[in-house]
Order: sequence, then C-alpha cells, then structure tokens
Amino acid sequence: MIGLCAEFCSGDGDCPGDSKCCSNGCGHACTAPYKVKPGVCPSVEDGMIGLCVENCSGDDDCPGDAKCCSNGCGHDCTAPYTAVKPGVCPSTEDGMIGLCVENCFGDNDCPGDEKCCSNGCGHDCAAPYTAKPGVCPNKIKPVVCTKSCSYDRDCPKDEKCCSTRCGQQCGILFYFIYFIL
Repeated sequence: MIGLCAEFCSGDGDCPGDSKCCSNGCGHACTAPYKVKPGVCPSVEDGMIGLCVENCSGDDDCPGDAKCCSNGCGHDCTAPYTAVKPGVCPSTEDGMIGLCVENCFGDNDCPGDEKCCSNGCGHDCAAPYTAKPGVCPNKIKPVVCTKSCSYDRDCPKDEKCCSTRCGQQCGILFYFIYFIL
C-alpha cells in the first residue's frame, strides 16, 4: 500500500492530538494510532494455513475483544488467548503509584513466571506472590504493633507473614513468644 510521496510530518510532535507520524509507503502523514486490545493472538500451528484473505488490518477492525490475528496466510478477527499464570500479583502499597503506562495486557505478555500486575496506575510484569506452605498460628500476641512484612516472601526461611491484632509479623517469632508467654 503506497500513499502520497510527500512528507506531511517528520515526528509525532508535528501531528494534532494523539495522531502519530507514520509511513504511508512512500512519505509520512499524521495517522490515528493503532489500538492494541488485551490478550495475544493464538499461535498458528505449523503447516496450518487459513484463507489468504485480509479480513482485518488491525484490532480496531474487529468487534468486541476479538483481535486481528494471522491465520497462516491472511488475517481474521479471532478471540484472544489469555493465559493466567499461577500465583497472585503483589498488592501495591498504600499510596504507591507506578508509571501510568500499559507495559502488558495479560500474563502471556510477560516472560517466564511473571504476571501482568497493576502498579497503582498502569500495568507491569512482576514476579508473582506465592504463599509458603503451612498456616499462621491462631493466637498471635504481637511484640510490637507494626507491619514488618506484607508477604511470606518478606520472611526468612519457612516463616510466614501472619496478621496480628494490630499489624503483621513473621510467624516463627510468634511461636517462640506464644510459648514463652
């Protein structure tokens, strides 16, 4: 696809609103940005070829949450694949706000075992919170009313992060204090 061989812009700053300066095949012109919907296209199986027809050119051409995906030869509107990896996103600390940027839309956008998690404003890939085995003691007498942990991973070795009457502390500490008192 070739547009006019003229330079209507040299960068995004030359374009009004959220338009972007894009190549039209010969020159550059201000164009509405391509919107990407959450999820990813299902992978095309080896040797599997769909119709060699372009039924869409971008996610905006597809209804609902469908994405414009390759079928092995052309493109069709397809329901997105959204994998959910094990574990839970870490909670954002009270008042903590990350960059207001969408660096991921789902767990499948993140490498390894990382999950797509809220950073307080946008979304970033983050290591999942996984609880340690075992349970916290039922009767916990706090040493000090503080929040010395938020997750089990904040505690050494096999200790768990347990709620007290007025905060959170690592569990092994409570076993010693509980039996002493």
